[in-house]
Amino acid sequence: MKNLIVASILSIVLLAACNNNGKQTADNKSLKDTTLRYFGDTITTDSAIAADQIPAKLKGKDSIKIKVTGKIEAVCQKKGCWMKMNIGNEQNMMVRFKDYGFFVPKDASGKEATIEGYAFIDETSVADLKHYAEDAGKSKEEIEKITQPETKISFEANGVILKK
Repeated sequence: MKNLIVASILSIVLLAACNNNGKQTADNKSLKDTTLRYFGDTITTDSAIAADQIPAKLKGKDSIKIKVTGKIEAVCQKKGCWMKMNIGNEQNMMVRFKDYGFFVPKDASGKEATIEGYAFIDETSVADLKHYAEDAGKSKEEIEKITQPETKISFEANGVILKK
């Protein structure tokens, strides 16, 4: 009898270990694409627009809920707690992660990503600009040259899909 109880418990533990951690796509299918990595909320690439379309979509608005795909230009080298995405015309958009709830790999620069969340017009203070420059590994001389706040498009992502 003892052996039957032990065998039952081991079977339950083995089945639990084979669980896929509940990762589900929006249509409730298990994630199978091993070329993609997911961070934050589970999102899909469906209906994503090119990141260079954001300025036109945001024109005349304070913010928009949107899903975009683009190239990551830079990532915080301390923790991966922010990234910059190319939005065309030699401009980058600062992407932060909702509630500081997740990070992306520090080596994600240069990779394609899909992000979902809110794009908005944001003014970044001199202090924050210097902080981001420090996180990005800029020299002290480069950091000291920052003397004016910037008004740019920013993004708060609730989920990120990163192509490997």
